[in-house]
Amino acid sequence: MADQGPSRDLALLSDLSPEQPVLIAGPTASGKSDLALEIAERQGGVIVNADASQVYGCWRVITARPGPEDEARAPHLLYGHVADDAPYSTGHWLREVTRIVESGQRPIITGGTGLYFAALTNGLAEIPATPPALRRQGDAMTLEALLAGLDAGMLVQIDRANRARVQRAWEVQQATGRSLADWQAETGPPLLPLSACFPVVFDVTADWLNARIARRFDMMLTGGALAEAAAMRERYNPALPAHRAIGVPELMAHLDGRIDLDTAREKAVIATRRFAKRQRTWMRSKMGDWHRVTRG
Repeated sequence: MADQGPSRDLALLSDLSPEQPVLIAGPTASGKSDLALEIAERQGGVIVNADASQVYGCWRVITARPGPEDEARAPHLLYGHVADDAPYSTGHWLREVTRIVESGQRPIITGGTGLYFAALTNGLAEIPATPPALRRQGDAMTLEALLAGLDAGMLVQIDRANRARVQRAWEVQQATGRSLADWQAETGPPLLPLSACFPVVFDVTADWLNARIARRFDMMLTGGALAEAAAMRERYNPALPAHRAIGVPELMAHLDGRIDLDTAREKAVIATRRFAKRQRTWMRSKMGDWHRVTRG
């Protein structure tokens, strides 16, 4: 099935109040940003990033951040505002969104980081900050070692393939002596309950999305992704969350002469497809009561 533009999706928003917050979730490359832009232009509001990789200032092309043309069409917040070596967590993000909501601006929150949406609509536990030395220790550990340090209850529920989440759970357990699951059980009230928002999730087929992912990475290469990676080569540190953005390790391997560009492209596309599959699975499990936009 051919791609449909965002105008097709506005039928489901026909009763949307211009004051109502909008949440737009979906896997990478599914078209969330286009819908957010059209809503902002037609009804007003500020587009707020809910993608953990797009907060970093060093990557615009590689993370498919909105370009200057899109930013000129509507206000955008929480994009590219964090240094690559600065700590940034779901708690940091939620505090920034809280200031936006309290300012009276109508948020159109869009992205693919499910934990951000969960914290926004379900609440977030107030967990003490991780000491920098402990974070550095976690950065240097293997995924297997981090998993070995988690309690049985956390191991049952965590996505073991998501290193960032595993490390966060390990850090909390080491720093506080309590499981992250225990802290999460003490979650406070949400900033934006789902009932106060218009939540939309993109539910797309694998074949449709996989083709878009490949096309988008080719566009990234044409648009300067390799130059963007080269500019950060001297600072590259695979232990930093910012430097683990999909496409970065693959392009760095090419710049180091370890693989050719075609292989780097293939590895990045495969990694993106696997990531998108995890996103789709999570969203179908956790966002069953959201309005659905289908593709494919």
